[in-house]
Amino acid sequence: MNGVKGCMVVGGSLALALLVPAGVAHAQSYRNFDELTRELRSLTGPSNAAQLRSIGRSHEGRDIWLVEIGSTSGVPLGERPGILMVGNLEGDQLIGSELALGVIRHLLGGGDSVAGVLANQVVYVVPRLNPDAAEAMFARVRYTRTRNARPHDDDNDGRVDEDPPEDLNGDGAITMMRVRDPSGAYMVDPDDARLMKRADRAEGESGSFALYWEGRDSDGDGFFSEDGAGGVDLNRNFQHAYPYWRSDAGLYMVSEPETRALMDFTLAHGNIGAIVAFGPSDNLVTAPDSRGTLAAAKTLDLVSFADASNADVFDQGVFRGGGGGGFGGFGFFFGGGGGPRLRGAQPGADNDPQSGRRPSTTVHRDDIEYFSAVSEAYKEVTGITAIGLNREAEGAFFQYGYYQFGVPSFSTPGWGLPKAAAADTSEADEGATETPQRTPPPGERAAAAAGRAGGAGQGGRAAGGSAGDGTDATMLKAYDAAGIDAFVNWSPFAHPELGEVEIGGFRPYVFSNPPEAQLEALGQKHGAFVARLASVLPRVRIAGTEVTSHGGGVFTVMVEVENAGFFPTSTQHGVMSRSVQPTTVQIQVPTDAVLTGAAKTSTIQKLDGSGAREKFTWVIQGRQGSSVEIRVRSQKGGSDTATVTLR
Repeated sequence: MNGVKGCMVVGGSLALALLVPAGVAHAQSYRNFDELTRELRSLTGPSNAAQLRSIGRSHEGRDIWLVEIGSTSGVPLGERPGILMVGNLEGDQLIGSELALGVIRHLLGGGDSVAGVLANQVVYVVPRLNPDAAEAMFARVRYTRTRNARPHDDDNDGRVDEDPPEDLNGDGAITMMRVRDPSGAYMVDPDDARLMKRADRAEGESGSFALYWEGRDSDGDGFFSEDGAGGVDLNRNFQHAYPYWRSDAGLYMVSEPETRALMDFTLAHGNIGAIVAFGPSDNLVTAPDSRGTLAAAKTLDLVSFADASNADVFDQGVFRGGGGGGFGGFGFFFGGGGGPRLRGAQPGADNDPQSGRRPSTTVHRDDIEYFSAVSEAYKEVTGITAIGLNREAEGAFFQYGYYQFGVPSFSTPGWGLPKAAAADTSEADEGATETPQRTPPPGERAAAAAGRAGGAGQGGRAAGGSAGDGTDATMLKAYDAAGIDAFVNWSPFAHPELGEVEIGGFRPYVFSNPPEAQLEALGQKHGAFVARLASVLPRVRIAGTEVTSHGGGVFTVMVEVENAGFFPTSTQHGVMSRSVQPTTVQIQVPTDAVLTGAAKTSTIQKLDGSGAREKFTWVIQGRQGSSVEIRVRSQKGGSDTATVTLR
């Protein structure tokens, strides 16, 4: 009955077999790091329009690859409007890497649809930000790991990674254990015996089961599988709405080599005018509503129930005090030993939720139309109109992209519910697209996020109870109808500590990655979408000039500046946060030659798209017949020049 500890990388056939519907052949497979690297080199090596380079290394020393795509003739790439696309921030979201490859193939494939993008814009692609955690999908024993490879003391006992999940029944997958317990909080779902529900005592229901992640209590602390490999969920490690009290968010913002590499690159490339990230949170299929609010989270109850079994693990650790717990076993560093746990401006265990200034969590009303338009385009191009799961965004990269970097920034899982079940699930999912529920602000979530150490077996998700929204049943029904084996049926097992248990539950990776048969088509569609998105970036140009001579060497020079793109030169939130530089318009004459009118260097804080124009007029002293250059430069919208003759 000894379980298999750890996950050795010995090939992906077992893991991948879980994702393929019966009888479906496929040509494209999910790739481990070495296979991804070879494919990137194969795509970029022969091309004059693509460059592959590493922007950093992961904890375990794997390269974080970036592909820069654009024609090298003409305007330098760093001065063109750009898109940044990032995949695989969470270790279990390998679909992001495959979509990234699809985008690269589409852009390098030639044709009229991408010629303009290659000539006028630049696309930056980071296929896999979290290469260490992604390798778990190709291990002999599969478990859904989201977090990177930083050693982490999940249970606050001064040791790291000492109680990992274990494949007790030898089926090659880490699932869950349900144990009969008269004091348990859960009962078998009467509508589907595979699922569990929280007993509603007000309705006369009584719980009879406890739920845990598959494994043993290897360190003897009374918790099961609570301290496995991995430390930080990279998509919770960025600066906006950073969840201070989540143990998987990192020691501090941008604490990881992977997130630091991405941030260094982003900040060095101010020409990035839009961001697309593939991950578990969505604002692309379901656009922000009229108040700028994102759709409510849709999570799995079974996962929440298993996580809840380790909810109190930090209170039991050796570094206790003040609600205790920190990161990496150093609870005393952030208020352990009895001190108050006050950290930053976020509401937390002892913070007054009404004090201080909280980060914005809703899209500015002036920017909503752009998110809505891109959402409609995404659904039109990809055919994805509903997603199954949606994680509440906290410290996510796409949040940073909009709220602090100031550009339209999007996130989505990159695929939707199986088509075979669309008719059965349209009401739940399409309804959310049209009228998303309100997501509570951080102050209302403080208790739920107060430093709990989620289940190590599933990448450290937040501990908690049931949302009770029927997501489990909806997902399972959809996958059953599509012929995808998403569930390991419960089977008895003699547990060395718990006695008779049943092991089963959702298969690892099955909800975060589509079947391999869908990869090629999804890649093509997302390539077309990114090309379309690049084409609507802001693009400034000088639309017209006029010179009027007044005699005596005095001239009036007029210029009209136009934004020929669809996006404005800055989002309204970018203006408010001062994260986007104003567009500058400059006449190339000595300062003292400007007699009146506009300043020699004038600025436009925000120039709307779709042909919006702004006029500038200077009265200058000059020499008859001489030439004067006028320059316009937009951080996100490129630049243009025009030369007028004084006469």
